[in-house]
Amino acid sequence: MGPLAGIKVLDLSRVLAGPWASQVFADLGAEVIKIERPGAGDDTRAWGPPFVPESGMSAYFLCANRGKKSVTIDMGKPEGQALIKRLAAQSDVVLENFKFGGLAKLGLGPEQLCALNPRLVYCSITGFGQTGPYRHRAGYDFLMQGMGGLMSVTGEPEGEPMKAGVAVVDVFTGMYAATAVLAALLERAQSGQGQHIDLALFDVQIATMANQISSYLVSGQQPTRLGNAHPSIVPYQVFASADGYLILAVGNDDQFSRFVALAGAPELAADPRFATNPERVRNRAALVPILEKLLLQRTTKAWSEVLEEAGVPGGPINRFPDLDEDPQVQARGIFNELGDGMRAVANPMRFSRTPADDKRQPPALGGATDEVMAELGLTADEVTALRAAKII
Repeated sequence: MGPLAGIKVLDLSRVLAGPWASQVFADLGAEVIKIERPGAGDDTRAWGPPFVPESGMSAYFLCANRGKKSVTIDMGKPEGQALIKRLAAQSDVVLENFKFGGLAKLGLGPEQLCALNPRLVYCSITGFGQTGPYRHRAGYDFLMQGMGGLMSVTGEPEGEPMKAGVAVVDVFTGMYAATAVLAALLERAQSGQGQHIDLALFDVQIATMANQISSYLVSGQQPTRLGNAHPSIVPYQVFASADGYLILAVGNDDQFSRFVALAGAPELAADPRFATNPERVRNRAALVPILEKLLLQRTTKAWSEVLEEAGVPGGPINRFPDLDEDPQVQARGIFNELGDGMRAVANPMRFSRTPADDKRQPPALGGATDEVMAELGLTADEVTALRAAKII
């Protein structure tokens, strides 16, 4: 039994941010009922290749939908809306990522469903939130990385602004959504009341800028793009080795002293230009070329071994096949076998008593429709009629 056993989540979301949050709930033991369009389902079911050969499921859908129940309902029809309301009345959480006001037009907005079920925690994920001049705009991860400032500090100094290689805004938003819902459920245990959570991709992108946005708020200066270098720690970047590339992440002066001794240049630690991190940051342009020459003397593997022995943070830039063979990945069981040719990344939350249930497969489209309709009290004839009318 996971820590969220007994919690029922009605998931009206699709693509990534919302499904990422609801997958967290499913992993932690909640019953997650994923509502999908009859005959089509979540858009990401068709986002490929690659597809799992045995089942034809897309890798994209696989990444964010394990452990859920798929129910197909046409929310555009009054009969479908009535079913959603009945499900919401029995649920603890509703999660949705429609455009601002989209579900309210169908009678399924937060005010309408929370009136039916005052204990309901209703979480809305949109591009720009429920307020402000941009609230009607659609939101996409790539767009948010640009509008939210991430791309202004990502990329080489003389190159074009770059996005991250993963949809980080969607994933962060999913995690913020999960955190917010859990907080609201905890508060509900005391007040007895649910509430509406307004979560925006745009807000999340700015919030996750961390030290970079903080530096701007303190100094008023726009940080520059530094490629793989760090704005306030040196040396903390990628260097070429004799046979590839290496990350060197020196976090303090003692580590710097140990590193330059390993590299055969102990005098650098005594040089007043480099003795302290603030001075190394100021004199980055002088120090980095010296270190570049030193790091070319050994292979990435050789550097990784000696740096670890000396307690200096550093290591290789692994590709995904490297992770597959990594002993730490194997020891931690980070890649799960779900059966039928499906492999997935394990939930990183490790509980001592109530472990995550992260080895279940994502659902077939509509696979739980009959089960959930029966739980609502519908007869077999009623289910047959709804299916004939293409409501389910």
